[in-house]
Amino acid sequence: MPRSKYEEIYKKIRDDIILGKYTNGDYLPSENEYVNHFGCTRNTIRRALYMLEQEGFVLPQHGKGVQVIYKDEEGSIFTIGGIESFAEAAARSSQKVRTKVITFRKITADKAVSLTTGFDIGTELWFIERIRTVDGRALIFDTNYYLVNEVPGLTKEIAAKSVYNYIENTLGMIITTSRRRITAEKADIKDKEYLDLGTKDFILCVTGQVFNSKGVMFEYTMSRHVPDGVCFVETAVRQKK
Repeated sequence: MPRSKYEEIYKKIRDDIILGKYTNGDYLPSENEYVNHFGCTRNTIRRALYMLEQEGFVLPQHGKGVQVIYKDEEGSIFTIGGIESFAEAAARSSQKVRTKVITFRKITADKAVSLTTGFDIGTELWFIERIRTVDGRALIFDTNYYLVNEVPGLTKEIAAKSVYNYIENTLGMIITTSRRRITAEKADIKDKEYLDLGTKDFILCVTGQVFNSKGVMFEYTMSRHVPDGVCFVETAVRQKK
């Protein structure tokens, strides 16, 4: 399924902001400039800008234009509010990052996997475990389950780079929603084996179910983070009653 035009424009402008083309306090080009640049309608541009406003990247200023209010937090890697891959987070960071795939195989969900992930028993899944290092330090242990019939053709090589890039730009899937939970947990055997915990005996665990534009949950992810090695940032937008 091709991505909607306004979503493509939203992502392009969002990338421009995250990568520093437009910084905090700058005004974006006018709607007319964007209409001419992207070859689309004014309504399409407005939908893209509205998405950016809802995520706290920009703020319309009456009579002036759309101002960038996003400010990258020094030392931060991940945001909470958006759906962002490790590769995308790394692209806006000055830190040196690396991904090592330690497990890649196809499995069939049993009762235990079903209870953990929410996928039905008998569902075919890609099962991936990856270690993420930042500036040479192993900080994140990622476990991912992807629905095989929604993410066909996945390979270990793709998993070592960016699964989301493959999903969106090769398969044409539209990723829409994620339901997340963050907890502090006792470090387990794998955490102690693969992560640079130092003297710490606990981790921050982020679990999430990710849905596409068809309403299908295509991914379950569990990321276990060394607590002093990551900073989560969220921009909240107050909704009008």
